[in-house]
Amino acid sequence: MVHSIEALGVGAQVSAYLDDTYLEQVETRVIAVGERDGTPWAAVESNPFHPQGGGQPADRGWLEDTEVVPVRDRESGLVVATAPEGGSLPPLAEGQNVRARIDLRVRTAHAALHTAGHLVEAAGRMQGWEMVASNHFPGQARIEFQAPRTDTRLADPEGREEVTAVLRVAVAAAVADDLPVFARCLADGRRVVHLDSLHFAPCGGTHVRSLGDLAEVVLPTLKVKKGRIRVSYTATHVLSYTATHVPRTATHVPYDAAPHVSGTATHRSH
Repeated sequence: MVHSIEALGVGAQVSAYLDDTYLEQVETRVIAVGERDGTPWAAVESNPFHPQGGGQPADRGWLEDTEVVPVRDRESGLVVATAPEGGSLPPLAEGQNVRARIDLRVRTAHAALHTAGHLVEAAGRMQGWEMVASNHFPGQARIEFQAPRTDTRLADPEGREEVTAVLRVAVAAAVADDLPVFARCLADGRRVVHLDSLHFAPCGGTHVRSLGDLAEVVLPTLKVKKGRIRVSYTATHVLSYTATHVPRTATHVPYDAAPHVSGTATHRSH
């Protein structure tokens, strides 16, 4: 995805984080610098940083060896790297070559949660529900639905557990099938993320390569509040799962390590 920044009179910024979720580092150049509310910022041409938005947290990143916080600048449309609170940026000038990198563990954790959210949405839609809200933040991840027609299973705890079990089976099956995850851009510029033929939705977030990259996908029993069906969930990336489940002597974690899926994992009852 490319943003033309006419207002600042600079070149286009390439959203590299949308092209490759697993891109950890790029050599690029500064295309704009500035300051807003006393906080300095810099924008790079090939931008690897995902800013907070769409229910997904911002990446953790660095310009050279200085930690930065990526933010979407509303006026220009640029994703700018800002100094952390109380921090500062190194001296930077337009046209300067710089190294930009992200914390890949944080990125893949966020991508796993976001992709798992799309998968939970797909499972809910199989029940005839419509999504009305979503949150993909760690510790807060949930999809909220409304049921156009009365679903009697939701009226009591046993029924809610029954339908949650159905959702778990659907999620686990899709992960076991390792369905591919990819994005396509429509003619109007919208980016649509697909879980193979199972589900698609407009989205500007980062996602795993395929559902087999998801590990420890857990759905506690759903809740119903004020007419909304809230399905909370947790998920990790296979890289993080493998890193915490390998022998202490292991030194390498392959990208294609086998995932662990908890479609019927231990859960809490509400």
